[in-house]
Amino acid sequence: MAQRQLSVVQNAPGELFVDSSCIECDTCRELAPDVFGSTDSGQSFVQKQPGDDAAWVRALQAVVSCPTASIGAERTSKEAARSLPVEFEPGVFRSGYSSESSYGAQSYFLRRNDGNVLIDSPRFAAPLAKRLDELGGVRRMFLTHQDDVAEHARFHDRFGCDRIIHAADDHFGAEIDLGNEPRRLADGLLAIPVPGHTRGSCALLVDDKYLFTGDHLWAWDGRLEMGRGVCWYSWPEQKRSLRRLLDFSFEWVLPGHGRSLHLPERQMRADVESLVQHI
Repeated sequence: MAQRQLSVVQNAPGELFVDSSCIECDTCRELAPDVFGSTDSGQSFVQKQPGDDAAWVRALQAVVSCPTASIGAERTSKEAARSLPVEFEPGVFRSGYSSESSYGAQSYFLRRNDGNVLIDSPRFAAPLAKRLDELGGVRRMFLTHQDDVAEHARFHDRFGCDRIIHAADDHFGAEIDLGNEPRRLADGLLAIPVPGHTRGSCALLVDDKYLFTGDHLWAWDGRLEMGRGVCWYSWPEQKRSLRRLLDFSFEWVLPGHGRSLHLPERQMRADVESLVQHI
């Protein structure tokens, strides 16, 4: 539970606050970017107290979803807990409920005619499981890499979903193993191997529009980034994997860590090309 006496000094005065136990995971800033900001070091803080009911819902979704319970509020968050996952594009949702075991990695949910998809694992919580049931359950769980699997087993047991992961990162016996070439999983779902961050890192391209990148690629301050300091397998491989993405078209980069980015397809391609040239 967040502690007022540990509240960071940057917080705007008011009933909502972030304390110093924040692990800088970006969950709150993705769910409520109008409320939460970040310092130069990455520490989250309340940059603006919620100004209306809608802003409070987003802020309380962040309270519920914080993996380390580092956000405090002087009001109940039960309704916000029941409102997750939250849709931000038609059929595309942020799961919320980030897990400390995956260092607060973001998870996503796709509502699909041929079976819904959970991308990486959030924390297992009864309100989330109930809401996923109401949305049609989970047929597939796509795990981008071994770091962000969190409570995958509980979701598998609850929904009977197939877990999909690259064989190099499969430490639990997934129902579907991926190899080293792009693989079509279903209509509009393409798994793309992007080794580097881990040997088995994979991205999921959905409808040639949404690219779910795990910890391979993310955005910060409106530009794409990769990080050598968080590359656990091979930096040269990760750079080659980035170039591989130029073979595909997409408008969204939706990472596990870092900020998401939405650009027109041509501009997104130009940004990938620029990053290729500068890393």
